[in-house]
Amino acid sequence: MADRKAEIQKRLAEIERLMGAADFWAHKERAQAIVREYNDLKAEAAGVGKYDKGNAIITIFAGAGGDDAEDFARMLFGMYRRYGEKNSWEISILHKNENDHGGYRNLTFEIRGKNAYGTLKNESGVHRLVRISPFSAKKLRHTSFAMVEIIPELPKGEAIEIPESDIAVEFARSSGPGGQNVNKRETAVRIVHLPTNLSVHVDSERSQAQNRERALEILRGKLYRLKEAEAQKEEAGFLISKTTEAEWGSQIRSYVLHPYKLVKDHRTGIEVGDTEAVLEGGELDKFIEAEKNL
Repeated sequence: MADRKAEIQKRLAEIERLMGAADFWAHKERAQAIVREYNDLKAEAAGVGKYDKGNAIITIFAGAGGDDAEDFARMLFGMYRRYGEKNSWEISILHKNENDHGGYRNLTFEIRGKNAYGTLKNESGVHRLVRISPFSAKKLRHTSFAMVEIIPELPKGEAIEIPESDIAVEFARSSGPGGQNVNKRETAVRIVHLPTNLSVHVDSERSQAQNRERALEILRGKLYRLKEAEAQKEEAGFLISKTTEAEWGSQIRSYVLHPYKLVKDHRTGIEVGDTEAVLEGGELDKFIEAEKNL
């Protein structure tokens, strides 16, 4: 981290010398690119992420807990969708793996809007639900987990190169609108990044080529997030990794619906008793405001 700070300060000094030259604006496009770099580096030096002002791509994975965990993934999607709607953001599903009960084994969706990534990025991590299971004939209390991963949408042309030799690409048939008709063509795309084992699945576009390009964009975002986390030495609760499992002891937030009602963030200590307002109404402002100081 210290090396990165020194690198930023060195480059800022170089750019300031360039900007001081009499002919700096002689080549307008080059000058504008340098100014953008300067502003990005200043923001990074101040602790503001480069992509905070842009869109967010969220993946929710059901963890330990079977049907309850997959239903919990559905609930979390509803919570973030409602929060996005309240902020006038656009939400679109990129891929979903749905079970027979309407829950999700995994789900990837995009939230498009100003500051979406910067606002939501610290929601990444393991979430825990405690409730009377609707899938239990004996009406037993059940604990389930889900993992939330949030990455930035990188602008096209962003300098994160992925060699073809580093990826494995698989194609499959996409389901039609509402899970109805099965597409006869294999347009769905799954890409695995072999060095890190990160994977992306997209089936929202109409063509195989469009889904492949969209999947690569998301993979670049995942690799950026991984690089960012390593640079900041922030390992717990900020991204999916080989060592992070959605299970007991690793949660960042708990949603308890029985025997009492309480949503508690374990990092900030923020507690909210109105669980319906949080899970169904998307009332996350208290948590997100507190997360800014993490």
